[in-house]
Amino acid sequence: MSRTGPDRGVMSPPHPDVTSWSTDPYANALRNGHGPLFLRRTDGWLLPLDVERWCAGADAADLSALRRCEGPVLDIGCGPGRLVAALAARGHRALGIDVSEAAVDRTVRLGGSALHRSVFETLPGEGRWGTVLLVDGNIGIGGDPRHLLCRTADLLAPGGLLIAETTPQDIDERVRVHLDDGRPSGSGPAASFPWARLGTPALLRYARPHGLHSVDQWDADGRAFVSLRRSRTVLTTSRSPDTKNSAAVTSSQFPRNTSGDNPLAGS
Repeated sequence: MSRTGPDRGVMSPPHPDVTSWSTDPYANALRNGHGPLFLRRTDGWLLPLDVERWCAGADAADLSALRRCEGPVLDIGCGPGRLVAALAARGHRALGIDVSEAAVDRTVRLGGSALHRSVFETLPGEGRWGTVLLVDGNIGIGGDPRHLLCRTADLLAPGGLLIAETTPQDIDERVRVHLDDGRPSGSGPAASFPWARLGTPALLRYARPHGLHSVDQWDADGRAFVSLRRSRTVLTTSRSPDTKNSAAVTSSQFPRNTSGDNPLAGS
């Protein structure tokens, strides 16, 4: 999903999962508001995806994370938009990004702001976000947590907050998976893509070299969360040459329902 143009510079080649999450099984599940939907590992192991919860309103566990948000919030892999909508209702400036057009459309219908964009592409307000969210398993995006955390650190303002959801178990797993809705496909198995699952100890190990240090850890309704604060003295290394042009957020970079507002002004 390459993008070109003055406000859509490309940081790196698209990750394989960009195309996979844009396919029918995921889009159909979001439109219907329910699964079944799984990530199927190459050995047949299945990870159920909680589509019903994603398509519902923010629950108590979600709110335990949202209460900790500071300043403008970027939700990476926003899905159908429940967190972006809940943040907007709480008075936060919030933007969701997702590689699925169906996810972005649903977020906008909820009254949230969202862009059809990968986290590895140039984004509005790089280096100025007060909080970045990686929940609902999104620490797995790209299958390389080190790279994702480095990218996340670059998106945050100095002293900004990363709130991530981890697995309750102490695991550090890199796998190849494909989306599976349990229905037979006449075209054979879907293309696989890299994914990762991390427990909190592994996340903290990978985050530390990027100047992200734990400030809180908690469990809510069987889900595990950690918040990490970015150092105020981190030297960033992963930005593209176009990043300097994205610091000022313009109305052309945001959906029409923001009315041209700058999401980085105020909280």
